[in-house]
Amino acid sequence: MKKLMTILAFSVIAIVASAQPDLSGTWKLNKEKSKLNDQFSMAPSQMTITLNGNDLAIERHLSFQDNDFTTNDKFTLDGKECINPGMMDTQKKSVVTISEDKKSVIISSKIPMQEGDEMTIKEVFSIQDGNLIFDSSSSSSFGDMNEKIVFDKI
Repeated sequence: MKKLMTILAFSVIAIVASAQPDLSGTWKLNKEKSKLNDQFSMAPSQMTITLNGNDLAIERHLSFQDNDFTTNDKFTLDGKECINPGMMDTQKKSVVTISEDKKSVIISSKIPMQEGDEMTIKEVFSIQDGNLIFDSSSSSSFGDMNEKIVFDKI
């Protein structure tokens, strides 16, 4: 009976582990492979992603107008809304889903803006040929923005 329970426990762990792509690691921006916006890009120079069971943490290192800063977002993979700091003392509300084919992690976020406007952001993370692919699209009263950001594992 003990042997059966051990085999069952390992089977459950294997199924859960295969339920989403393993994005964990430290990743460095590969500008040559990426398709970034010419005038304005929020592509991180580096990201560290930690996937631990139901918890997903993303640390992003960014530079904007010659200022370097780091953001730390924490999410759960259970489909519940997660709240992280947004821009200018706002709250970013996000929901994480896994694609049907189990190859992508999708983060859909909303950030309130001035005068009742809202920015929507969709981030799709996947692994292709050993690279982290980060497709980012956003929409707000300032317009739409799309980028395909490629990272190398370091």
